[in-house]
Amino acid sequence: MNDTFESAINFEERKEYNAIEPVPIRERSINALDMFATWVRANANNGTWYVGGVIAALCFIPSLYVTLIANPIAYIIMALVGYIGYKIGISTMALTRITFGVKGSIIPSLLNTTQFIGWTAVNTFIASISVSFLLKDLFGMPVFGEPGGNTTMLIGICIMSVLHLLSIASGHRSVKIVERIGVGLIILLVIWETVVVFQQVSLDQIINWRPPADKALPFGSAIDIMAAFSLGWTPAIAEFTRYCKTKTAATWVPMLGANIGLFWFTLIGSIVTIGVAISTGAYDPNNSDPSGIVSKLGLGVLAFLVIIITSTTANAINLMASGISLTNVIPKLKALPALWIVTAIAAFITLIPLYIGSFLESFTMFLDYIGMVFGPIFAIVITDYYLLHNKKQSTDDLNKKNGRYWFSGGFNIRAVVIWAAGVILFLLLRNTEFVTAYTGATYPAMIITGILYFFFTRKAA
Repeated sequence: MNDTFESAINFEERKEYNAIEPVPIRERSINALDMFATWVRANANNGTWYVGGVIAALCFIPSLYVTLIANPIAYIIMALVGYIGYKIGISTMALTRITFGVKGSIIPSLLNTTQFIGWTAVNTFIASISVSFLLKDLFGMPVFGEPGGNTTMLIGICIMSVLHLLSIASGHRSVKIVERIGVGLIILLVIWETVVVFQQVSLDQIINWRPPADKALPFGSAIDIMAAFSLGWTPAIAEFTRYCKTKTAATWVPMLGANIGLFWFTLIGSIVTIGVAISTGAYDPNNSDPSGIVSKLGLGVLAFLVIIITSTTANAINLMASGISLTNVIPKLKALPALWIVTAIAAFITLIPLYIGSFLESFTMFLDYIGMVFGPIFAIVITDYYLLHNKKQSTDDLNKKNGRYWFSGGFNIRAVVIWAAGVILFLLLRNTEFVTAYTGATYPAMIITGILYFFFTRKAA
């Protein structure tokens, strides 16, 4: 993930509201232009680029279809949750108190913490590959993928972890500075790469390229990858929409901006990855990361430095978001120690692809995790708000023992059980041949989870 939290941080600095404290209308200052710029930038990052390279295994035109199908659906879901945040004025994780209970909301909060730690690990791994190329140029050390390359990667992960701590050292102020630097640099890099690719191959070659049979990606699996990638933003949306002046700024505008940013960068990722595959005669989705592409295109040290810097800027926000979620779970934990904790955990998780499977396998598993756990959560939140309570919810009992949202011991057992059923359903559907080939498991699991929650909640009322 990336700099989307910058706008929220700017407004939070003007007036502080905790997660469950509704933002009054008079204090709301985010307009439609703010939201559009924020959500275009949200998907202008290395992770989106990498996903574009992964779904290139479908071939170019089918990858466009996946992007045009999976992501608009995900961002409609994001807009629906964003509208709830706009109307009620509280954060996304606070919204889950209404459905999961005051204590039950700890479940999605912990999941949200791990999600942003996971995105930190993804960006760190990509940046560490660039560090390994730099260390080879400077000291002749082996790069990632070569014998001894894991040692170089360990050094890269340590370097990136230090950079992460520096980027968050002054809190929101340092984060905003590194974000402003990073956005411009990554845009310049993708333009540079695109020009170099089209100097070597034609658009017609890219359209007609086919991956090796053993690297082909089923259409349904690609839908799940893209759906999970885009759904990863939904847990953050109400952090912004609670500060929006208008309904349009809270719904249609972020949906449009996120789609534009994602389509742009996945398109670039697919084009560049396929272009390199044509030029080299070999396609491996494991090597579709920006660092590997930059190396094959021969763009040099400057390009690697851009990837390192932009990964640092993206992770500054991921770590801030993860740390905030952690303090929401453990109120006595101060912000700075929380940031140190999540930075250390992220560094440890980044080591996993070095010793267990490939980076692509780890990345795909991570996206499966997002689709598996967050899809059913937001199916329940949306069903509860729009279909069961007719868009009417109170914030009076969000932190009250024995209040409206206390349910049974602080947990809405029905919601927790149905969420767990949705997770299990996702796992079952993902192993179904038809689902893998055509639809993906994420959206069918969400639909069925919403139906189950509606049926059992209405029946119990």
